[in-house]
Amino acid sequence: MAGSRTHSLHHRCSDRARSLTPGSARGHSAFTRRGPRPPPLTPPDHDIRDLAVLSRALFDTPDEDTILRLAMDHIADAGPYRVEAGYLTVGGDLRPSPKNGMTHASALGRRVRELAGQDGPVTVPGKPWSRALGLRGLEKLHGYLVVTSRSQPNEAEQSLLASIVQDTAGALSVAFARRRQREDALKLHRLRDEHTALQRQLICVAAELVYQRAVQSLVDDVAASSGGEESITRALHTLTGLPALVEDRFGRLRSWTGPGCPDPYPEPDPVRQDEMLHTVACQVGPVRIRDRLISLVRPHGEILGVLALVDARNEADEHSVRALEHGAASLASELTHLRDLADVERRLHRELVNDLLAGTDEASAYARSAAVGHDLHRSQYIVVVQWPNRPADETFAQTVGQAASAVGMRSLLTRRSDHVVLVADARPPARALYEELSRKTGTRSGMIGVSAPCASLDEIPHRYEEAQRALEVRRHSRERYGTTFFDELGLYRILGPGNDYRELETFVQEWLGQLIDYDSLHHTAMVETLTRYFSCGGNYDETAESLAIHRSTLRYRLQRIRDISGNDLANVEDRLNLQVATRVWKIVLGGPG
Repeated sequence: MAGSRTHSLHHRCSDRARSLTPGSARGHSAFTRRGPRPPPLTPPDHDIRDLAVLSRALFDTPDEDTILRLAMDHIADAGPYRVEAGYLTVGGDLRPSPKNGMTHASALGRRVRELAGQDGPVTVPGKPWSRALGLRGLEKLHGYLVVTSRSQPNEAEQSLLASIVQDTAGALSVAFARRRQREDALKLHRLRDEHTALQRQLICVAAELVYQRAVQSLVDDVAASSGGEESITRALHTLTGLPALVEDRFGRLRSWTGPGCPDPYPEPDPVRQDEMLHTVACQVGPVRIRDRLISLVRPHGEILGVLALVDARNEADEHSVRALEHGAASLASELTHLRDLADVERRLHRELVNDLLAGTDEASAYARSAAVGHDLHRSQYIVVVQWPNRPADETFAQTVGQAASAVGMRSLLTRRSDHVVLVADARPPARALYEELSRKTGTRSGMIGVSAPCASLDEIPHRYEEAQRALEVRRHSRERYGTTFFDELGLYRILGPGNDYRELETFVQEWLGQLIDYDSLHHTAMVETLTRYFSCGGNYDETAESLAIHRSTLRYRLQRIRDISGNDLANVEDRLNLQVATRVWKIVLGGPG
């Protein structure tokens, strides 16, 4: 009977060892009830062979939990044993095996911990023989097996159990050593990765320091050279290898360093320029727009210009971006300084012009004009500029000043609520200023009035009124946009400021009063029709087209005008007086339209 049990143990050990090796399904064994047998003094040879199979399975298993379960499953085949619990040392504490039962688990665990690594008896109800066997390696305790028996094991059974415990402890030592090796290998790999990352970081830091020194050196050179915008684009081109440029806020080129500068430089579109500035201003840092990397120069939020790199091949790296930011910061200081100087110059100009328009002391005026570089000893012309669709703000005043400089005018400038005033030292070209302003503003809807020349400074206030009168004539003329010179007005010169408006009103009432009253009563436009008729030189087709009425309707209105006013348009005297009256009514007295 003992031989049969031992043969069965051999097969079960082999099967369970195979089933618990890595990659196989976990085997389960049932406890075998055995009858009494004579206790052998030494383990039979087949028990030794089964023990060798189990030992190989234990040492071939890399996982500590699996080793413990394998030992717990096979101890019952070593004699009249039952494994009540198993423990592994994890983090300095004993962790119960998942195979442990829940009965008396807490009390049993406390007792095992009290043994402090030594073998010793434990109490398991209903089990006369109960021992906690330590799984000890060379350096530390790997765990415990709590084994019970229904009877006192004999010497051979205890020897076989001791061999299984010893093999389990050895297998755990190997498994723990392998785990430490894996952990050490992972740690070493991690340390190598960290070392490589640190090396790369150090290389980047060293390169960054070299780059920063180069940037600082060029910034110092720019500051020392006082070269302004050109020195900044030159430094930026040196750092990046890309063409660098500066534009003013209107899109006009101020400086270019590097190859590929267009000649001539494209004329900016004001609408597209404003859209571009808005797009870049809404983002942080340089912004790529088509083939350019653009950074705004805007100290304190005010856009003074644009610094850009031409990067058609998308070659700009983070260093190029940083160089562009450094350049924009340097350029901001430069342009702020230039703007401050320009602000002082504009303020001096405007104070002088305002005093000249109001009337001022000649000696003081000559001295102040010499200080700002303007020669008041020459004949002066007063120029009034108005663009109805553009407010007469600082931006428009600067645009007028730039346009005047572009056409060769030497002038002083100030602004009023709805127009800009220039005091020029020569007669402006007939159409050049208007054309230049039309190009800069993007619209031709503007008017310019120019006075007669001033023989002396005390004439300037009167000439200012002449320029305003010329602008008013232009505003109410058939071609309302363009330039009007006061000395070319002819008859209209006597209708300007300084004449007796009461006489003018009497004249208008005498010749147009009946028509004005008729229009007011019947909500018609007889006076306006007559005015257009004279403005079109008596041409029926042009007059009808300008009034957007039919030719027959115009003929009917002119007949009604004859009937209402009692004046004959065919009479030369009546026709002249009616024409003058319509011009006075419209230009001097501010009639409708």
